[in-house]
Amino acid sequence: MLYSEDDMLMLSGIQHIAFCSRQWALIHLEQQWDDNKLTAEGKIQHEHVDDPFYRQKIGNVITLRKVSIASKTLGLYGFADIVELYASDTATNAIRHPQYDGFWKPYPIEYKHGKEKSDECDKVQLTAQVICLEEQYGIHIENGALFY
Repeated sequence: MLYSEDDMLMLSGIQHIAFCSRQWALIHLEQQWDDNKLTAEGKIQHEHVDDPFYRQKIGNVITLRKVSIASKTLGLYGFADIVELYASDTATNAIRHPQYDGFWKPYPIEYKHGKEKSDECDKVQLTAQVICLEEQYGIHIENGALFY
């Protein structure tokens, strides 16, 4: 099933609903969320990550920030915090970037405040990002990372 843009859900909500469905409803349906100390700290730490115009290329790695992604199959849209692109010798599971020659393998990185959680909620969000990128580009992505 393909979802229309009106029926799509925010990708950031994947982690929220995996963690707590009530939290997801408060944020995404009722829009009743107040920051606390931890969420405020997380927003401050995310400011640099969330600048889509701050890109860098160091050697054979391009770092893209706040990359717009979507999956019409899953009905999700949103942003990947970071997508690192690694130079590739082949087009297999690689993409082209309009500003850089050659082929590049995407490696999504999700930034999280705090420490690794004992449940799977952060991994579910990263996995959804991988699926979105795979669908958009018709490739397979083997790895991604969570950065705490």
